[in-house]
Amino acid sequence: MARLLAWTQEYLRRHGIEPARLCAEILLAHALGCERLRLYTRHEQVPDPPVRERFRTLVQKAATGYPVAYLTGTKEFFSLSFEVTPDVLIPRPETEILVERTIRALRSVPRPAARILDLGTGSGCIAVSLARHLPDARIAASDCSPAALAVARRNAERHGVAERIEFRCGDLFEPWSTADSEPAIFDFIVCNPPYVAENGPVEPQVRAYEPHVALFAGADGLDLIRRVVRDAARFLRPAGQLLLEMGFDQASAVRALLDPGTWTDIALYRDGGGHPRVLHARRHTVEQTAVAEQPSGAPAARVAQP
Repeated sequence: MARLLAWTQEYLRRHGIEPARLCAEILLAHALGCERLRLYTRHEQVPDPPVRERFRTLVQKAATGYPVAYLTGTKEFFSLSFEVTPDVLIPRPETEILVERTIRALRSVPRPAARILDLGTGSGCIAVSLARHLPDARIAASDCSPAALAVARRNAERHGVAERIEFRCGDLFEPWSTADSEPAIFDFIVCNPPYVAENGPVEPQVRAYEPHVALFAGADGLDLIRRVVRDAARFLRPAGQLLLEMGFDQASAVRALLDPGTWTDIALYRDGGGHPRVLHARRHTVEQTAVAEQPSGAPAARVAQP
C-alpha cells in the first residue's frame, strides 16, 4: 500500500493536483471504505483487485481536476464530516473563521435561545456547525437552490441537529419576509456569499466543477454582499450582529458599504494567509443611532487574527 500511495502521489503531482499526498490518501481510504488514519496501520497490506480498480478510477478522474470532495462525497469542516455534491460549494478552511467568531461572539454575551440566520447555507456546514456548538441557539438557514437545501438537510440529520434548524428555500432574506407580516428578527446573521468577480482569478477546476451561483457575484464580486449589507439591519434586533465572509482583497470595499449610522464595533478577522477575510459588525441600538448620525466620521475597523 505504501508503494501504491507513493506512485499515486507522483502521478497526481505530474497532473498539477496538490496536495498530492493528501489527495492520494483520501481516495485510497475511500476505495477501501476506511478512515484515512487507518492507512498508517496498513502500509504492508496489498489491496485486492476490486479495491485497486475503484482506486484507479478515482485517481484518473482526480487527475483531470475533478474535485476530490465530489469524488468521495464528503468534506471535513470544523472537525465534522459533511456530505457534498456538485450542487454545493465545497467548504473551505477560511469559512471556519466565520463559525469560530460567531461562536465566540455569542458566548461572550450569552443570550438565551439566540436566533441565528445563515444566508446561502449551501451544504449547511455553517448552520450545522453552529447548531452543534451552540445547543441553546435556534438556527434558520436559507438558500436559493432546492438541491443545495436537500444536501443541507441531510447534513443536519447526519449530525443530529435537524430539529433545531429551520430551512427555507429562497433568495437571501426573501424567505424570512412577506408582504403581509413583519420580517423575522435575529440576534446574529452570518453569511458566506458568492464574492468572486465574474472575470476574476479562480482555479480552473473550481470554475469548471463548482456551482457558479455559489461563486460569482457580478463584475466586482460584490453584488450579493451589497444586498446583504443593505438589508441585514431590517432583520437584526438592536445590537444584533452581522458576520460576513469576503474575498481576500475586498475588505476596504466591503467596509465602505457599512453606514456608520447603522453599524458600529466593526472588526475584520484575518485568514491563515494574513488577509482580512471576515467582517463583523453590530447594529446600533436606538440610543447609539442618534450619536452615530452626528458628523464625526466612520469609526475605523479593528483588524484581528482569527
